Amino acid sequence: MTERRRALVVPREHGAWGILLVPLATGAAVGVGSGGNASGLPPLCLATLALFWLRTPVESWIGASPIRARSAEEFRLVRRASAGLGAIAAGAVAWLLWDASRRGVVWIGAAAGIAFLLQWALKRAWRGARAVAQMVGAAGLTSTGPAAYYVATGQLDGVAAAVWAANFLFAGNQIHFVQLRIHAAQAASWADRAAAGRWFLIGQVALVILLAAAYASGAPGRNGVFAFVPAMVRGFAWFAGRRKALDVHALGKSELAHAVVFGALLAASLALRF
Repeated sequence: MTERRRALVVPREHGAWGILLVPLATGAAVGVGSGGNASGLPPLCLATLALFWLRTPVESWIGASPIRARSAEEFRLVRRASAGLGAIAAGAVAWLLWDASRRGVVWIGAAAGIAFLLQWALKRAWRGARAVAQMVGAAGLTSTGPAAYYVATGQLDGVAAAVWAANFLFAGNQIHFVQLRIHAAQAASWADRAAAGRWFLIGQVALVILLAAAYASGAPGRNGVFAFVPAMVRGFAWFAGRRKALDVHALGKSELAHAVVFGALLAASLALRF
């Protein structure tokens, strides 16, 4: 498959895979670890992957993507990909909802769908809304966390909310950090970095305060705040570090590693009972 044909049907947002899959794995681990049933997780994972993948060929088909189908052959390609992925998603959803105890997951899916529609509307209506649209999209992607927890336990409780909130806050911090690294690639001195990253720094401090308040509140899932420690350290450390040439691929791999570590720490910390 040529590079263009692949781009028409394969999702291009590599970071979005992590924002989608880490919460899914985290919610599943917390749900099963708390005594839940894993039987509903395979259809949920299949439906999630198929629906996420489906967006790319559909957008290429209807012209809502920067890379659009042009020739008759390309239109056949995206139609077939959309039909195949749609069939897989429909079958997985039917399998998932066959058990009536899992049907509450529809409400989570509806909330995610609203987030993606809002993201699409923001991109079309406001050219400068890229960062805002990414945050709205992250809210939809991270809903896989509470969905996996609910499918495993049948509960939409405080822990489910903590799984979603933690993953959403981490995704937001990660999106902001990546944007900062790209736009401040030429910042050499501490003063330059402080000027370029003042809003990120304010966000880091606000997140630390929010996490401290969440832990002090005694709310369910409060132990999840410990999972943020590596990300907080890497964010603050950037301001004091030496200037390095930006390597986007290395940055992507580093942030993927941070996401995996965060997910593992979040699952482990939510299992604590103190």
